[in-house]
Amino acid sequence: MEFLKGTKVYSIFTGTCPVCQKESMYKESNPYQISSTLKMEERCSNCRTKYKIEPSFFYGAMYVSYPVGLFFASIALFLCFFILHLSLLTTFLVIVVEMILVLPIILRLSRNIWINFFLHYKQPLKSEQKA
Repeated sequence: MEFLKGTKVYSIFTGTCPVCQKESMYKESNPYQISSTLKMEERCSNCRTKYKIEPSFFYGAMYVSYPVGLFFASIALFLCFFILHLSLLTTFLVIVVEMILVLPIILRLSRNIWINFFLHYKQPLKSEQKA
């Protein structure tokens, strides 16, 4: 995924700082470590970007989590109902289980997308690239 470095897509899918993309925004890299799924660093130690721009900043990520969740549910619906031809009840149960299992990923992706609306990648200076 190194070829995407410098794009918002890279920051969203890797969970790295949206400004420098050098380190993770999260204290725990594993989203399934439930007690610390959403625990974030206060600032990037590389570029000193503050992640929580204002109090309750990440409440806006709730608006992003809905379409992200719909995307995951739609994939499960398509695979189960149209490809595997499972019954409607079985498909529903698969979607419910899938949504429970991918919840930590949806939460992090939503936060990553939300912060990337407001912060943008800054190309390192030539002198910083050599170091």
